[in-house]
Amino acid sequence: MGRRLEWKNFEVTVSDRKSIVVRDVTNDVKESLDFRDRIIKTSLAFNHLVVATTSQCYIYSVRNWNTPMIFDLKNGNITLIVQTEKHFLLVDDAGLQVYSYEGRLTCVPKYQGLRTDILNEQTCTLSNDTLAIKDRKDEKVIHLFEAQSGKPVGGGQPIQHTLEVMEIALSQCGPTSDRQLAVIDKNRDLYLTPIKHIGPAEKLVKLGTMITTMAWNDNTNMLAAFQDGRFIVWYYPSAVYVDQDILPKTLLEKDSSDFGKNPQIVSFLENHCTMRRADGSLCSTIISPYPSMLHKYAGEAKWEDAIRLCRFVKDTVLWACLATMAAYAKDLNTAETAYAAIDEADKVQYINHIKEIPTKEGRNAAMALFCRQTQEAETILLQAGLTYRAIQMNIDLFNWDRALELAVKHKTHVDTVLAYRQKYLENFDRKETSKRFLQYAQGVEVDWEKINAKVDMELQKEAARPGAKPYNG
Repeated sequence: MGRRLEWKNFEVTVSDRKSIVVRDVTNDVKESLDFRDRIIKTSLAFNHLVVATTSQCYIYSVRNWNTPMIFDLKNGNITLIVQTEKHFLLVDDAGLQVYSYEGRLTCVPKYQGLRTDILNEQTCTLSNDTLAIKDRKDEKVIHLFEAQSGKPVGGGQPIQHTLEVMEIALSQCGPTSDRQLAVIDKNRDLYLTPIKHIGPAEKLVKLGTMITTMAWNDNTNMLAAFQDGRFIVWYYPSAVYVDQDILPKTLLEKDSSDFGKNPQIVSFLENHCTMRRADGSLCSTIISPYPSMLHKYAGEAKWEDAIRLCRFVKDTVLWACLATMAAYAKDLNTAETAYAAIDEADKVQYINHIKEIPTKEGRNAAMALFCRQTQEAETILLQAGLTYRAIQMNIDLFNWDRALELAVKHKTHVDTVLAYRQKYLENFDRKETSKRFLQYAQGVEVDWEKINAKVDMELQKEAARPGAKPYNG
């Protein structure tokens, strides 16, 4: 048969219908594995080799080729094996089954209209905690399941895209709260969505256009893709939620002419990416090892080490990644240092302003605003009882109607909103046209002395709240 699989330093070759040869390329040691029945499907990843024959499934650890875990298969026609670090998925005529590497059945995900014969690596993706499957009937829909229980994620609401979905891939690293789903649609646009936001707050954010193939890294959340004749690696794709201005600074671009026309990414392991050319031959490229080190430091909140690494490497891309990582983790001192290193003076100034806010909720809301999540910022402030800050935030954003609505609802600072509105109109030499503002302006007197005194009192009251203290990292 001669089918060959590679993973890190291991090479697996299906030598004939019932045997496999494993070779460790570091020391050229070979192991021969023989099976009772004909081999149907093989998969090698995450330190495990999974072999499905017509009647049994064998699970080998790369540390021990002599004693595999073996369990019987009810249906011998296995069409797909998808592996992750903790478990793997088997797809056959009967349905889907998720197994642990000890051979224990973890769950059997199901949904109405499931057809397994059309599932492949592009339409079915698995991570340590989530399984995503593209719907067969409505190709705009993606179903999500918990990998441990098989229950639908987020109350059973699938992801609904505006166009037909062509390819999906789940990130492999980090906690469930950081899990990302990458989606390529019919227009070859690449979108990213966090799994934890599925439901009413679901959001698909565009990451790139003209994408032909993509793959997540196996041990950090980096994403590789081919975009319009170029090889692209997003070192920190979550930057798209934090600061879209510097997203272009956080990626690597390479000319892909060496990889031929229309290459497909086979794997993205550590800092090594393997592609298959149109003629079937394999080629590979390497990326810098520093971004994965930065991911490791950020994941462990070792911000001092992360700054030291960036100072040693002296690379703008690394500083931009660190800036967005620190902003995402709300570590303001590191974010300030990193933004200063890439000459983003306005952002440094805003971060210094955030540091002066006495309450943690106020700082969290200001960081949500920094990430352009105005609704989330307002919700944080209102839940914390910081009504004045919520009103002032809407005034600063020129959301006049919302500012007045909050002031009227909470029976406070109506005069503050009207005063700022009046000042705004005077600056632009315009007259009031909003009926709502005209109505409230009749019964409310605008006195700047009273307003400033009231604002000072609000700020003092906030500073006197239990646990209120300036930010010190």
